[in-house]
Amino acid sequence: MSTRRSFLAAAAAAPAVLSMHALPAIGAEPTPDGTAHVLPALPYAADALEPHIDAKTMTIHHSKHHAAYVAGLNKAEEELAKARISGDYALIQHWSKQAAFHGGGHWLHSMFWKVMAPPGRGGGGKPTGKIMAAIVASFGSYDAFTAQFSAAANAVEGSGWALLHYRQSDGKLLILQAENQHKLSSWGSTPILGIDVWEHAYYLTYQNRRADYVKAWWNVVNWAQVEQNLVSLGG
Repeated sequence: MSTRRSFLAAAAAAPAVLSMHALPAIGAEPTPDGTAHVLPALPYAADALEPHIDAKTMTIHHSKHHAAYVAGLNKAEEELAKARISGDYALIQHWSKQAAFHGGGHWLHSMFWKVMAPPGRGGGGKPTGKIMAAIVASFGSYDAFTAQFSAAANAVEGSGWALLHYRQSDGKLLILQAENQHKLSSWGSTPILGIDVWEHAYYLTYQNRRADYVKAWWNVVNWAQVEQNLVSLGG
């Protein structure tokens, strides 16, 4: 099954958002046909990433913000289904955008929780194996990669993400930005690592010091999961 059917390769319509099930190892888990999307559980306790990400932020981020994206995606898909039945597409632009926005939020957050782990227990340190080899091949060195990725995260305008993508056409890793969680989407590549730089991801601890949050976040990156994401795409 082509991984290019992920939401980033088709964010303009609801059926494309449903294609997130093509990448269960990376983002949202498979959703059986005809059933609603559900909020995944955190893979660790809310306080497991402290002191780098505090428990209150994790709880609010997961149970409020991510939950809202799941609800928004379900609502958008319900409304698009109604439009297909009725033939009334007067609000197609609105609900298509809602599907892309909330679908992007659900997929990226589902990946976000997985690519982090408690420091010293899977989180932090330098990568090894295939993911390290791919980073060096694409960016020259690990230090060059982290410098570019951090700069991209710090420079996201307003709310959004910095993302490490894998491009299957040539096996390259790319560092991209996403405004919100759907604008500036890339075609033909899939994110395997990402940092959420919406203020709700860090404000309680870091206030407006996004750069401090980005620096601390490297201590919880789960490189084993990132490598698994890469391998699942054939990298």
